[in-house]
Amino acid sequence: MNFPKAAARRNSLFRKNLNFSALDNDYYKMNMWQCFMHQYPYIEEAEYRFFMRSDVDLRPYKAEIQQELQKLDGLKFTDDQIRWLEKTPWYTKDFIEWARMWSFQSRFLYISEQNNQLSIVARGPLMHIHNFEMPVLSTVAEVYNRRNYPQKSYEDVRKPLFAKIDWLNQQHQKHDLTGLTLADFGTRRRFSYETQLTVVDMLNTKLPDFFIGTSNMHIAKELGVNPIGTMAHEIFMLSQQVGVQLAHSQKHTLECWVKEFRGQLGYALTDVIGMDAFVRDFDLYFAKLFEGLRQDSGCPFEFGEKAIKMYKDLKLDPTTKTVIFSDALDFEKMLELFLHFRGRIRTSFGIGTFLSNDVEGVVPLNMVMKLVKVNDRPVAKISDTIGKNLCDDENFVRYLKDVYNVTWA
Repeated sequence: MNFPKAAARRNSLFRKNLNFSALDNDYYKMNMWQCFMHQYPYIEEAEYRFFMRSDVDLRPYKAEIQQELQKLDGLKFTDDQIRWLEKTPWYTKDFIEWARMWSFQSRFLYISEQNNQLSIVARGPLMHIHNFEMPVLSTVAEVYNRRNYPQKSYEDVRKPLFAKIDWLNQQHQKHDLTGLTLADFGTRRRFSYETQLTVVDMLNTKLPDFFIGTSNMHIAKELGVNPIGTMAHEIFMLSQQVGVQLAHSQKHTLECWVKEFRGQLGYALTDVIGMDAFVRDFDLYFAKLFEGLRQDSGCPFEFGEKAIKMYKDLKLDPTTKTVIFSDALDFEKMLELFLHFRGRIRTSFGIGTFLSNDVEGVVPLNMVMKLVKVNDRPVAKISDTIGKNLCDDENFVRYLKDVYNVTWA
């Protein structure tokens, strides 16, 4: 077997310093950060909170997690990383200068124990705390994994990955998968940084016809592959508490995005208040301006059919638009979706845990860190998968459901 060069550089799957680079973050965080700077300047304070969905008590790991996250303090982009960011055509000069001056400040991160579980909260100015999400999640995952699976090796990562690559190449012989594209979206729940680096390097080497890039900026820079990402749920949630009518919050987000990026980064996330509510707001104006949609919850087949119907109802050709599927995918589901929608709407696939944390005997943690308050007022996510719903304030959730006529959640 030929092993990619990046993975061969080191012996251990675990780094001593887990938070080693400000660029070790997802690309959509960077893109939203610029939009926040220009389109949401009136937000004084925001709050992000860590949620553990797995039945795992993380309190025994608190001290180690806290120690690792403390290493974020003062971490900033290097001059070389700033030069790499400057190559992105939509990053403005003032944003680049902000990124050059900015650094992580751990004084905005609060770690404690609440309700018999580890509590991690980032609270402070939005432009300062926005970037904590991915480092918190990847740090929690890696601390947990190195404590529970210290014996795992590169071979434990490479073996299942080679099997997946072989399987996909065999399917290509059967079905002619020309046009199938996939990206790594595995930062938040990866087994370790070294695992994700190995996965991206191998996919880039072994699947050049299918692999288009990674959401992780540091790995994209290291390996010379494309960074991938547009927007996430938090930007829609922000608009629920910025002074516009709640009924217009989704349209406000889409307007801000169009204003900021002028036709670039044209993929809209759909499941902050559910796909049906999104379709009602996504009129011909937005449908023409955005290249496509990203699906992140609910049944992907139902989602794709609704997207096709929406475009047809708007008198647009669905085959000129793209759906990015990114919810709990494996290669088999990806293939099924690709074949089901081929010739009807374009598809692309963002795959996370199945690639970055598929190690024999390892159970990946199911966890998120989400925006919960803006200017001390609640925001909510009403997903197409009920288990992904987020909000502490039941009154606000009821109000949001009433405003958007959500009856199923």
